[in-house]
Amino acid sequence: MSSEDPETPDDSGDEGPDDGETTVPPAAFEERLDEAAAAIEAAETEAALDDTGATLDGIEADLADATLAATAGQDGDGDDPETALRDRIDELRESVESKRGPYVETVIDELDSARETITTTEWTDEGLGDVGAAAQRFVETAGETLGEPCTVDTGNAETITTGLSDVSAVIEDAGLHPDEDEAAIATLLSGAESLTDALDDAQVFGDLEIREQLSRMGFYDVLTPRNRTDFPPEWNAIKLYESRGEAEPILTALEKLDSEFMQDNILDALEHFAPEAAFEDVQALAKRRNKQPVRILGRIGDERACEMLEGFLGGGDVELEKTALWALGCIGGERSTEPVAQRLVADSAEVRSAAARSLGLLGDTRAIDPLADRLAADDDERVRASAAWSLTQIGTARALDAVAEYADDRSYLVQTEAEQATGA
Repeated sequence: MSSEDPETPDDSGDEGPDDGETTVPPAAFEERLDEAAAAIEAAETEAALDDTGATLDGIEADLADATLAATAGQDGDGDDPETALRDRIDELRESVESKRGPYVETVIDELDSARETITTTEWTDEGLGDVGAAAQRFVETAGETLGEPCTVDTGNAETITTGLSDVSAVIEDAGLHPDEDEAAIATLLSGAESLTDALDDAQVFGDLEIREQLSRMGFYDVLTPRNRTDFPPEWNAIKLYESRGEAEPILTALEKLDSEFMQDNILDALEHFAPEAAFEDVQALAKRRNKQPVRILGRIGDERACEMLEGFLGGGDVELEKTALWALGCIGGERSTEPVAQRLVADSAEVRSAAARSLGLLGDTRAIDPLADRLAADDDERVRASAAWSLTQIGTARALDAVAEYADDRSYLVQTEAEQATGA
């Protein structure tokens, strides 16, 4: 080379970017990933799989630090080389995980899930028989695999789940290793999965038509040729259970029968005798702001309903609020006096009147002064009459004195209540 022609870099671009960084051809990473794939294929132990996982971690770290050389024909369409390499790393990681195990923990998880299904499902007699048979098959498989005596009582769902829990404990205590006992664990896992499949196939009450469900539960047993007087038979049965004061069959019908006709008749029956056992079911319906369930809660008289009913006050639905005020008065919870008294100044005269009467039902002497104020100042005679009635219901000397002075009131309704207070 002459002195007139100093050495200059080649213009082909092979030496990388102008900032001096070293570029790495994608093929170098492909070669390392090929070696990792072969190692995964050959791996037969958890330790070997751990090693290949560490190898992939190293390749991924090196890729993050590297500047990849451009490849021939790369035109910007499709994935760039780095994305393609990262996708392949992800695929190889999935291959590692797919070769792991099986593990005892997976067997235990499968059995836990099966036990929960058995406990929380409403089985038919046939379905429970199939569940018991499937549990027995698994227990026998576990006993043969572990060389341990394993048993299960298939009498009912509780004994079946207890037996499976005992077998789970035996499996955990066996100390099975995923490498040394791979075949045993695989057999147990297959058996547990077969148990789960059998549970999926076993008959539950939800598979039956509603009438067949009710029939199997004995709902129609109350009917005889002599007392079959109404149609449909479900309505006939409801009225008979109501006359007997038996709540549970009626609540079963409330859960199972969803026609508007039957729901209305069931609620009518519950309202007639207001069984305490109906509280939770009725409260769930009352939360939907349905007025009849609200009335039923008032008749049941359980103070657990007060917080929800107080939440209906001031909501703008006058009819619902009047019903809730009546129900709160019937329940008689002392905690309700203040929120009810606050409705004595509601815009609606109907609500003010209902609030006044509710306070009379509550009977709390703290309501005497606000009731006396309504009696003296309200411009609606119905509200004043309700306030007078409630003061009479409270019945203390101070309450009665507050009413008695209105014996000559301009309103006949108020006069009548004042005369009763005077007599009292």
